[in-house]
Amino acid sequence: MSTTTADEKFEIITRRLQEVLGADSIKAILAEGRSPKCYWGTAPTGRPHIGYFVPLTKIADFLRADVEVVILLADVHAFLDNLKAPLELVAHRTKYYQHLLLAVFKSLGIPTSKLRFVEGSSYQLTKEYNLDNYKLCAIVSEHDAKKAGAEVVKQVDSPLLSGLLYPGLQALDEQYLDVDFQFGGVDQRKIFTFAELYLPRLGYRKRAHLMNAMVPGLAGGKMSSSDPNSKIDFLDAPEVVRKKLKLAFCEEGNAEDNGVLSFVEAVLIPISQLRIARVQGDKLLEQGTGDQKPFIADGAPEGTVFSIERDEKFGGSTHYASFTDLKADFASKALHPKDLKTSVAAAINNLLEPIRVAFEADEEWKRIEKLAYPDPNAKPENKKKKKEKVYHPPPPGKGKNAKPVEVVDDSALLETAPEPAIVEVAKQQEPVKAS
Repeated sequence: MSTTTADEKFEIITRRLQEVLGADSIKAILAEGRSPKCYWGTAPTGRPHIGYFVPLTKIADFLRADVEVVILLADVHAFLDNLKAPLELVAHRTKYYQHLLLAVFKSLGIPTSKLRFVEGSSYQLTKEYNLDNYKLCAIVSEHDAKKAGAEVVKQVDSPLLSGLLYPGLQALDEQYLDVDFQFGGVDQRKIFTFAELYLPRLGYRKRAHLMNAMVPGLAGGKMSSSDPNSKIDFLDAPEVVRKKLKLAFCEEGNAEDNGVLSFVEAVLIPISQLRIARVQGDKLLEQGTGDQKPFIADGAPEGTVFSIERDEKFGGSTHYASFTDLKADFASKALHPKDLKTSVAAAINNLLEPIRVAFEADEEWKRIEKLAYPDPNAKPENKKKKKEKVYHPPPPGKGKNAKPVEVVDDSALLETAPEPAIVEVAKQQEPVKAS
């Protein structure tokens, strides 16, 4: 599919999003024939999980619509966010994230000629940026700063000042990265409206903001890097993926707050559609790595975007032309959780296989991974400190260079030696005779 008109590009940019603020400004840029510029930021803290497929799949849409995309590796934010990542690890994790994200785009066949990675510290430590930060601090109340970061910054009883700075820095990033819109999860909404309010007060233009829905974790609730039971890591082995899916919360008939169903909607069906578009001759997509077959069974009718594969003795495979149909079947209990989990696990392993292969083939990436995420259970090396050798001189007559000592017979000297002093004293002690 060739996207040549402004309307077609806008539809691709905004499809499957939960909310768009400032859509008119994007339409105006497209109408002028220009390529919009956007940024998506991520703080390199915990290991990236497959929840990242949600924004990355949407970024694939941006790139297909000729949007110039900046991925901000927010190393300064990572340190500020309640000390989630110590400074000595941030640099390694930043490199790890870049390796991983590029591997994901390559595996999906997404062209990256208009994709650029930027480290936050490359400009956030400049005089100009810090002066603008001080200006924000002079006009933003504690209430507004805390409210803006409520969904993103970890909330504690005694908050650190760093958490209050976070929203202002994210707002300034829009200006210093020179973008037309910022993209993020709907949990960022309060920071986005904060930016829309305060950037104009510094004399900068207001940007548009695009938000995707948040995908629940496997255990329900938000998918989080800090909760291993709620997520699947990009490098998890196939058996680990199947085990985690087997344990995932997926109550029969409950189509709400269902992480497995939500992942099908936000990731698997969009990627399946990308692969179908490639088969149909979409020239904007590259080949991709690994098995690029859409997530549909052999013999599926035309228009299918996702299949639940089952043995014929259990009713055979079911094919869906939309997520709405699949969700309706699950809600009516026509689709059993076990069948859904089995198909989703197979699809996820299909997505992760080329990323695992790329990791194993890249010695530099593996080295960085060990530095970025050292094994917390590894025992420290107990190297015994060698004692310094202290020279102790040997006693007289000992040692390899010692000369033999001449032994003198003292008894012979005593027999021959005169005793004048003793005789003289004896004479002095003789009694004096009376006259």
